[in-house]
This record gives sequence, C-alpha cells and structure tokens, in this order.
Amino acid sequence: MSLRGRSYFKDESCFFVTTTVINHLNVFSYYEISDILIKNIKHYQEKYKFTILGYVIMPSHFHWIISTNNQTGAISAIMREIKKYSAWDIMDFLKNNGRIDYLEIFKNAGKRGHKQKRKFWNDRFDDVIINSKEFFLQKLNYIHNNPVKAGLVKRPEDYKYSSARNYKYEDHSVIYVETAGF
Repeated sequence: MSLRGRSYFKDESCFFVTTTVINHLNVFSYYEISDILIKNIKHYQEKYKFTILGYVIMPSHFHWIISTNNQTGAISAIMREIKKYSAWDIMDFLKNNGRIDYLEIFKNAGKRGHKQKRKFWNDRFDDVIINSKEFFLQKLNYIHNNPVKAGLVKRPEDYKYSSARNYKYEDHSVIYVETAGF
C-alpha cells in the first residue's frame, strides 16, 4: 500500500490529521466509545512520544494536531496502531453492549473488497503538514469550532472531547494537550 508521498516528509513533525469512521457512523456520540479512543491515544503517546497540540472527537471522526518524534515513530505508524487497536476495542465494547446494528455495518464493510472480518475506520487518514504559526492557529481554530458549527454546543469549551477546554481552562482531565502552541 502506498504512503501517498509521506516518505518524502521524513523531517516534518507537526501534522493536522483527520480520520473518519466507515459510513460516517456517529459512534463517538457515546462517551464510552470516545473514552476508548482516548485510552488508545494515551497508550500510543507513551510508546511513540508524540505531543498533542489540539484535538476534537466528533461523532463520526476525529481531528488532531500532533507533533511527532521521528526517531520514535512516524505519523503513519502512529495512526496505523491507533486506528487498528481502537477499532478492536470499540467493536468489543459494541459487542458486549448488544450493539449488533453497528457490528453488522462494520462486518459488511469488511467484506467489501477488503478481506477483513470487520472494518471500523476508513482506509486512510488525511494529514497536512503544519509549517507556520498562522497555519497552526487556523487549524486549531477549525478544530475548536467544529462542535459549534455542528450544533453540538454553543461554545467550543463546552465540548468534552476538545482541546478547547485545555486551552481555555487548562483542563487536562480528558487528555493532556500542550497548550504552549506551535
């Protein structure tokens, strides 16, 4: 599978990343499932030593800005493992909580040309290199306003799974975010 030119950017380390659940299913509307993703992110943050500069978990996808340590892990390795293991954990949760409806969708998505038993995430993730403070602030503002634009909250800092809370209140109770910025 092609890395879509990522190998040309080995020295780059700050990325705006988006990844989406298959069929844009709103599984992250459930706090327990968002917590599973957070738990996986924390685990791989320990392993790969990356820094989170901003994030939001929306009902069907998540965005984040991370600064990677290229000696300990490239963005592709980080995303591969987070997507793989969070999918397993989330599907186990759905199975244990009787959410057969979602499991059938993931099972059918896995059959469609993928030779997988189940498929939770879309194949790829989108990433953009952040190379200036202005671009960083543009993407951070986009992340923080995403729940407001979607009508989930009135103010960015009211959304539990967003770094807007980290920046506004220094609230790192969900996950630590480096708020000193780019």
